[in-house]
Amino acid sequence: MDKVLHPFLIEQHGQGMALAAQSDLLTLLALDTPPQHYIATFRCKGLVQEPSGVIAEAEEFHVGIWLPDDYLRRIEPFQVVTWLAPPHVFHPQIRPPFICLGHLVVGTPLVDILFQIWEEITYRKLTMREDDALNPTACAWARHHMHRFPIDPRPLKRRPVEFTVTPLEGAR
Repeated sequence: MDKVLHPFLIEQHGQGMALAAQSDLLTLLALDTPPQHYIATFRCKGLVQEPSGVIAEAEEFHVGIWLPDDYLRRIEPFQVVTWLAPPHVFHPQIRPPFICLGHLVVGTPLVDILFQIWEEITYRKLTMREDDALNPTACAWARHHMHRFPIDPRPLKRRPVEFTVTPLEGAR
């Protein structure tokens, strides 16, 4: 293994697992050692298109992430991220197995990829150009339903809550 890639992968794994530990919406599973393949499960609201054509909310989404051996030298975005489930997801930038996160650069941190996926699932990030969409139908639909976005307002990472407890006088 590349002497630069191995520590990078270990660092990405640590940061990815830390994000998952601080999230109520994300579960991250590393599939190998050193970790190059992941399955990210997002338990947040997003949209699917039912067989009847109805657009409905769903609450569980699975994405595969692969940081290949040459990830620090070149990047093929459609190899790095693969849509796994549900197969009938409804988003302008997703057409299973493809998900377009926009411009990814060499060595994009795993946490950045996870945040970008979550932004797409929850409709915080979307294209309004049908000629640039993986799903032009979802793009046209989204343009007329902007009032619904984001689909899920919850943050991916829990916000820290700081408080001080002061005992009451005379209380035990």
